[in-house]
Amino acid sequence: MSSLTTRVILVVLAIVVLAVIFKGAASRAENATVVPMPAVDEAAGTRSSEIAVLGGGCFWGVQAVYQHLKGVTSAVSGYAGGEQGTAEYERVSTGRTGHAESVQITFDPRVITYGRILQVFFSVVHDPTQLNRQGPDVGTQYRSAIFPMNPEQGNVAKAFIAQLNQARTFDAAIVTKIEPSGSFYLAEAYHQDFLERNPTHPYIVMNDLPKIDNLKRLFPNLYNPKPVLVGSTK
Repeated sequence: MSSLTTRVILVVLAIVVLAVIFKGAASRAENATVVPMPAVDEAAGTRSSEIAVLGGGCFWGVQAVYQHLKGVTSAVSGYAGGEQGTAEYERVSTGRTGHAESVQITFDPRVITYGRILQVFFSVVHDPTQLNRQGPDVGTQYRSAIFPMNPEQGNVAKAFIAQLNQARTFDAAIVTKIEPSGSFYLAEAYHQDFLERNPTHPYIVMNDLPKIDNLKRLFPNLYNPKPVLVGSTK
């Protein structure tokens, strides 16, 4: 067998392997689990603004989902769970800073409750049974995490996880961590509105656009066709 033929065979095999990997990743991204409303939710109040901080894998897709959710007035990508001095992408990507890629969501609790925010989180944002990974991304920076901003949010999150585990909503136990809120650090500008600015990026097409489709399909009454963006999408 000539060296040229061998190289051709190796290239074909590599293409086949990559196709299988990408197909598997796309299949996982397209799956969504319908979860019930939380039995415990925040009490109705008169405030017009509240913040939630969630980590569910790469923040590109998490941000995009919440930007399309009615009642959300802002969704920004950033880092939570670590110190300010290491809150930069290259260092967070090592998985050694303690940060989780996260999204800070500002919402109007008169329009959408914190419980609903979590329902979407567990339904279409990510797979909460995957430990320290989501799809093709592996590392503690991609962990499933909730950072309650007050005791009431913490109680809602804890009760909801228990509710879903007891109902065996997923095939495996939920590994989502409820962590101290601490500080949230804004990610670099090029990470903001990433899906809107890069809709044909292979990662976005394979992993994140299906999340938007699932949001629209499973929560049509909550879906906002015009996303709330951080900046211009020129």
